[in-house]
Formats: sequence, C-alpha cells, structure tokens
Amino acid sequence: MLIDTYGRVATDLRVSLTDRCNLRCTYCMPEEGLQWLAKPDLLTDDEIVRLIRVAVTDLGVTEVRFTGGEPLLRPGLVGIVERCAALEPRPKMSLTTNGIGLKRTAAALKAAGLDRVNVSLDTLRPDVFKALTRRDRHRDVLDGLEAARAAGLAPVKVNTVLMPGLNDDEAPDLLAWAVENDYELRFIEQMPLDAQHGWKRDGMITAGDILESLRTRFTLAPEGDTARGSAPAERWVVDGGPHRVGVIASVTRPFCRACDRTRLTADGQVRTCLFATEETDLRAALRSEAPDEEIARIWRLAMWGKKAGSGLDDPSFLQPERPMSAIGG
Repeated sequence: MLIDTYGRVATDLRVSLTDRCNLRCTYCMPEEGLQWLAKPDLLTDDEIVRLIRVAVTDLGVTEVRFTGGEPLLRPGLVGIVERCAALEPRPKMSLTTNGIGLKRTAAALKAAGLDRVNVSLDTLRPDVFKALTRRDRHRDVLDGLEAARAAGLAPVKVNTVLMPGLNDDEAPDLLAWAVENDYELRFIEQMPLDAQHGWKRDGMITAGDILESLRTRFTLAPEGDTARGSAPAERWVVDGGPHRVGVIASVTRPFCRACDRTRLTADGQVRTCLFATEETDLRAALRSEAPDEEIARIWRLAMWGKKAGSGLDDPSFLQPERPMSAIGG
C-alpha cells in the first residue's frame, strides 16, 4: 500500500512514457529550444512494465494512466499495454494523448487491452488550434477522436484548457459538440505547466468563469461529492442527462485532500505530486538489480512523505524547474 502521513492511499499510477511531443502548446512548451531527455536516461519498455507490475502486485495500484509528453510517440506503447493487461490483478488502463496518431493506433490499443482515452482539444476552430499548438493538425485530432470512439475506448474524454483572448468564448460550443458526439468534456483550469514560466494567476479563466459561460446555454445540475470520489473533476449533469461535463479546478478549488495518485516520470523518478519539487529515483534501483521488495520499499517511503497540498492555492507558488513534459499530466 502507498499511504502518506495524511491517510491518503495512492491507487492511481500516472506513467510518463516520453518527454517528447509533436505539438508545442503555448501553455505547456516553448516553440523551440527545449532540451529532451537522452535515450539512455529513459526507462526501457521492460523497466516500465516491471515498475507497473510492482505497483499493481505489491503496492495496491488499481489504475494506470499512460501519459507523456505524447505517449503515442513511444514505439513500444502497444506492447507495454498488452503486457500490463496480462498482470494479475489486471489494472484499469487509460491514455492521455493529443490525439495525433490515434486514428492509426486506436484499434490496436483497444485490442492490446487499453480501456479508454483522454484526448486534449482546446478549440473547434482550426485557426485557433494552430495558434495554440503552433501546428496545423486540428483535423488529425478530430479523426483520432472518432477512431477512439469507433474502437470502443469509452468513455472518450476530451480535455480542454481555455486561454484568455484565444478560445475563452468557446465553452458552450465545445459542450454542444461533445454532447452531439457522445464525448465527455472536461475543462481544466490553466496550470503552471510551461517550461518558459509564462503562467500568471491574474487573468486566467477560472472554474467559475467556465460554469457561468456554460449556463448561458445549458442547465447544469451538480453530480455531487459522493459520485466524484477522488476524481479531480467536479461534474455536472447537462440538461437533465445523460451527458455530463467536468471542471478540474486545480488552482481555485484544489482537490489535494482526496488525491490518490502516484507518478512515475519518463526517466524513472517517483513524484508524489505534479508540482512536487522533489523526486525519488527508482531507475537507479532497477539498474543496480535491486529486488522487487527493495523497489517497493523505496516507493512506499517516497509516498509517505507526500505533502498536504500542491501549493497552487498559495499566491506565492513557485513553478518547479523540471519541464512538465517529462512528468506527465
């Protein structure tokens, strides 16, 4: 069991498979000049599977989310999913992706054992997509979403970040589109994920702003804390159901008290929080041929020291120096 001093138990493992990405979203990466991890520093496929096995069989993890960077850029992704699906007990497995490449991989991922996907899409307008991501790949993302739905990677969730002056007027249109296509839309408050440290609290689009915009067109009824559990998204029933919309208010309504996550970076470090400033090295233990019991002990010790909160609700919050692309969302 991965328990901390506040009594929280981590059962949800986020695994970053690569720090690389084929988009350059303005709120996540600079347009150029980011230093990628050297290949020897990255965990191998075998090392990733071994750590997931330890987490599932020895530490009580029940859910695994593959992230990046962009996880579809990992050549061995399908094989990793297939090997993890064979674990006993079998974890629930999902993938967070920008959707580029999902059209050609969705069916194979489903066959390998992936349960569902989260796809990032911030706008319905191709020109705004290009401005936000610095790439002209809007159609590829829409095609990837359709392929995921067709493959049965359900529920297909769409993650959206609203940015002032770019797509902050699109919330109602995005929800109408998601309802029409049977996707579950989740708005995420912009967080300090950018390597160039351009994030500012002032002027960000808050959960309150998002809900106010949505209510100009839809009737929203809160689903309630009982249904939410430890999920990061507060959800609302749209126009009486069955569709729902979620809002992840990491900055204005932190959910740290119910957090059940542990994170593994692309280079084999345990992070207790997305915004933690400290890491615990598991790669060194792996490569020194430490037994599973020792790896589990190191992991437990790391999670025992998890802090009460992320610090995002503190106006003096300082962004971590490590690029978020290697940590995963």
